[in-house]
This record gives sequence, structure tokens and C-alpha cells, in this order.
Amino acid sequence: MNNISKIKEALIEYEHDAILVISPINRLYATGFQTSAGVLFVTKSDAWFFTDSRYLEAASSVVKEASVMEVTPEITYYDRINELLADLDIKTIVMENNSISYSEYLEWRRQLKVKLIRGEKLLSDLRSIKSEEDLENMKKAQQIAEKSFMEILPLISTKITEKELANELLFHFLKNGADDKSFDTIVVSGKKSSMPHGVPEDILIGQGFLTIDFGVRLNGWCSDTTRTLCIGEPDEEMRIVYNTVLKAQETGINAAKAGMKARLVDAAARDVIEEASYGEYFSHSFGHALGLEIHENPRASKISKDTLQAGVVLSAEPGIYIPGRFGVRIEDVLYITDDGNENLTSLSKELIII
Repeated sequence: MNNISKIKEALIEYEHDAILVISPINRLYATGFQTSAGVLFVTKSDAWFFTDSRYLEAASSVVKEASVMEVTPEITYYDRINELLADLDIKTIVMENNSISYSEYLEWRRQLKVKLIRGEKLLSDLRSIKSEEDLENMKKAQQIAEKSFMEILPLISTKITEKELANELLFHFLKNGADDKSFDTIVVSGKKSSMPHGVPEDILIGQGFLTIDFGVRLNGWCSDTTRTLCIGEPDEEMRIVYNTVLKAQETGINAAKAGMKARLVDAAARDVIEEASYGEYFSHSFGHALGLEIHENPRASKISKDTLQAGVVLSAEPGIYIPGRFGVRIEDVLYITDDGNENLTSLSKELIII
């Protein structure tokens, strides 16, 4: 992963002089180097990566297309960049605004002898379009997550707790090669399945629907999948709700392609749920982009102003949640193309009954 050249091209397109890349996620995207300390400074023609002695040797071997320079307590990030500014015709610098705190921004503004422009759009736009290398990493992450899910299926019963099942999934993630989970695994059963982001508890898995929302992180890249199972035979309404969610998801997936307004993808799925008289129980959006973070832009929601572009990786996760009774969510991940999408998720969506 090395996207410094893309950032240079974007600076020209957006007509900015330079950009400071400070947050760990955006540094990783730009350089391919994962570290707890560092700052990348990019102009239209050059780039410099600053870090301290702990990471200097590793950065020198990993970071390409940028000069690697050391910072110390005596020669700070601010000093290094001000030294460069003295020799460069830089009038403004773009800074991240969503990934750093306001106090950090104020300190940078105080220290640097140049005007700062707060703007995340350049980096978020670049990160939304996945390269072939990015896509391959996300596919591998997805494969590890799915393999792990299949391995824990035989463990599911009313004799294991929600927390134990979530921990088993994490164990299998790591055993199968993941670097970590991409978010806290959701395992909720019975009446708790009506909570979209319910937390696994130290209670035995109950009868009824069991929702498992899980993902892994591999080489920085995230996967995200949800499957709803049933412990014991579902009643007629439970089957209706499950099949409604599945139909809504498939309808939204069929609508998702480059050039489509994201809100219309959400609407395609939402209409199915509303027509089945469960509209009030679909409380979130159809999906969100993901990549180096589990939630990225664009978002496929009913208020979204985004248009899907080829190269976006988008979750497809409608749900119905009836408080105090049960809930269903089914989630796949799509790679958006000019003529449709590629579903990166291969797990069956037939209701598993245990």
C-alpha cells in the first residue's frame, strides 16, 4: 500500500498547495507504514515522512516516495515542517478535520507559519475507491471471517453464553490468520436480537433468533458480515420477517451500482420492508462503506447525498428489530462496479436453524 502519488495528483485536482497527514489511519493509507507516531507532509511534487528514533529505521525501509526524516524533542514536527516552508512556495496547507481533535488542530495552526485549511474530503474521497491490491486484502479478510464463522457453528447451543461464543470467534479469527477483529463482535440472542448493536453478555444463548455481527482486520483492512440464525423452530411471523429482510437486502444489492444515488439504494430496500408493514422497525441505513475503518463514506442512507462510484466497498445490511420480541439483520459486503457489484460475501443466507 503506497498512495502518496495519488495524494499528489489529488492536490493538483483540488488546487491545494500541500497536505498534512497526521492520523494513524490516514498515515497507513498514504504510506503503508503502521506506526503510533509520525506525520506525512505532501506537496504537489514532493513528500516527507517525519517520525522519531523508534520508527526511523523501519520507516526508511517501508515508506516509499517520501524522504524520511527524524524528529526529536529539540527538533519537533513543527520545526521540520517550518524548515521546509521556508524554502517552498506554500500558502495554504490542508489538514484532516475528522481524524484529529480540535485542540490538535489549534496547536498546529499556532505552530506553523502558514494558513491551514480544515478539510477531510481529499483523503476520504481517495480512500473510498479501492485499488486491486486493497480489494484483494479485503477479500482475504472476508475469507478468514467466513471460515471462522463456519468453524464456530457446531459450538452454538443453549449451553454456551453469548460472551463465550464471541470469544470463540475471536480465537478462530486469530488462528486463521487475522491480525485482529475489526470491531467488537455482536452476539445477541432471543429478545436481545431486537437490539441492532447489542452487547454479548455472560448469559446462555436463548431460544429464538441469534444475531452474529462479526469482522476481522487483515493488513489494516476490515471485513464486516452479519448472519441471523434461529435456536429452535421459528414461528410463522419470524419466518416472514427473516424473508422480508432477505428480500430487502437482495433488492438493495440489485440496485447498487456506480452512478446510483446512495439514498435510492437505501430506498429500494426500505420500500420492501415498508410494504411488508415493518417500516417502523428498520431503524438504520441500508449500508456504509468500509476499508481501513469499519465505517467510512459513502453511506447508503435515506438522507445520503452521496453517489456510488466504481471501487467503493459497501455493506448491505437492512434489518427489522421489534423491541422486546426479536430482530433480524443480514449483511453482505459489495464491491461497486460500473454495471453492478461483486458480492464479496459467500456465506449462505438460508436461515440456519439449530
